[in-house]
Amino acid sequence: MSELHKFMFEGLPVRGMLVRLTDAWQDILRRREQAGGYPAAVTELLGEMTAAATLMQANIKFEGALIMQIMGDGPVKLAVAEVQPDLSLRATATVVGEVATDAPLSHMVNVNNEGRCAITLDPKDRVPGRQPYQGVVPLFGDRREKLEKLSEVIEHYMLQSEQLDTRLVLAANDKVAAGLLIQRLPLQGEGNLAGSGVMRSDEDEIGRNEDYNRISILAASLKREELLELDADTILRRLFWEEDVRHFDPMVGGEGPRFACTCSRERVGSMLRSLGQEEIESILAEQGQVEVGCDFCGAQYLFDPVDAAQVFLQPASQAPGSPGVH
Repeated sequence: MSELHKFMFEGLPVRGMLVRLTDAWQDILRRREQAGGYPAAVTELLGEMTAAATLMQANIKFEGALIMQIMGDGPVKLAVAEVQPDLSLRATATVVGEVATDAPLSHMVNVNNEGRCAITLDPKDRVPGRQPYQGVVPLFGDRREKLEKLSEVIEHYMLQSEQLDTRLVLAANDKVAAGLLIQRLPLQGEGNLAGSGVMRSDEDEIGRNEDYNRISILAASLKREELLELDADTILRRLFWEEDVRHFDPMVGGEGPRFACTCSRERVGSMLRSLGQEEIESILAEQGQVEVGCDFCGAQYLFDPVDAAQVFLQPASQAPGSPGVH
């Protein structure tokens, strides 16, 4: 069963989370089987994205959808992972060319350094017509060197957009998608952590850095096979056996990560409205009906001329991540 673990280091300004997606991840892949499935490298990338998006959503506790997108100029044109506040999740990728079994990130989406990673936060109560918040980072480092690991991209995003030091270890195969996140607590609120509002000295700040750096290095030593195969308790014990770790009860079952798709006939109708009546009438004239397939769960929605006419009776807004017309 998929599970999310939260933990913190007693007396230190460092927190962490570990996610293991099993049934939820396998549900995503199973719904792709009819379309031929994904190449192994794409499965790994999409699994890492789904694990990372789950960790980020659980970390910020955002009341709305967190949508991670990677797009570029390689054979993987788009990969999307979306996680709701209750940790229900879905993911999909669009592949248009051959992908080698061991293809790195740059070969899949960043051949000419045109790749981008976008993190979108779409509030539940967003007013129609108002754009959600979106942060975008390139798939290369400060010296324009290509980043070959998704974890490096997300760490760069967290530092640039949130000013938070973050260590992320990710791994995925066709059975498990997993991730470990270690984060230095922000300076704001430090008095709460320490139990007082006393101003901190430079020596205190040096100590904070040393604590985070030590734990970050320990986390980075986690091997891919260990992350995929070992349970959370074993991982935390092996990595941080010298630290005083407070491990909270895991989030599992209905409270933990699980697959769920948010597509609906109403949302598809909103998407059709966004295309415009002229475009829909052109599709009807050519095909007799409009068929919309959800890339996330495979659900099919059919609109005949009467259904299509009703779509345009009242306006509605399209939510990010809505399925496309096929």
